[in-house]
Amino acid sequence: MKKYLILALLFIMPICAYLFFATGVNQFQRLPIISENVNELPLGETSLGKQPVLKDKITILGFPGKDLLADKGDAFNLNQKIYKRYMDFEDFQLVMILPLGSQEQAQKVVEELAVISDMSNWNYLFLEPQQITEFYNSLGLVGKLDKDFASSNIYIIDKDLNVRGRNGKNKKGDFEYKEGYSSISAAELHNDMMDDVKVVLAEYRLALKQYKRINQDN
Repeated sequence: MKKYLILALLFIMPICAYLFFATGVNQFQRLPIISENVNELPLGETSLGKQPVLKDKITILGFPGKDLLADKGDAFNLNQKIYKRYMDFEDFQLVMILPLGSQEQAQKVVEELAVISDMSNWNYLFLEPQQITEFYNSLGLVGKLDKDFASSNIYIIDKDLNVRGRNGKNKKGDFEYKEGYSSISAAELHNDMMDDVKVVLAEYRLALKQYKRINQDN
């Protein structure tokens, strides 16, 4: 009797697993859009020597402000919890926007982080204060920059120029609104932002698979 039971389980379990993942494609929960039609990044000086663009990129965006070295621990948190985990994904980038005049500070941070990770997808963009303000306002966020053009929050921008975050019921059933993730909190980066970046990356992988499947059928 046990023999037939084991054989039945071996036959049924793969079918159940297939049905679970097949239905999961349709039930996949996408990360909410917080705001749409973000402006493209202004032209400015960059640490990598190339102008970053948001369109068709999954971007981790930050505004460290002009006193970058005072909060370089935030850059370490972001590097360890988010950047190192996802930097090898195609179309992924990290862009930090700073006021012009912060180039030397940024270079020091890059040199320190380069010891522990490849910084080829970590770009500092240096802009005039007015450019920073105008671009930040285009994000349509509740939070504001401080007098040093800084925010402790880090943002997710998708390939279609949308700010992504949390806006609805969480796993506990409570309403949650999150337009950014605190770079001060390694726990928040690890527990919230890591999961949300993973969801956005999965969305585009799923869309690509569906696109390829449609083309094959045609």
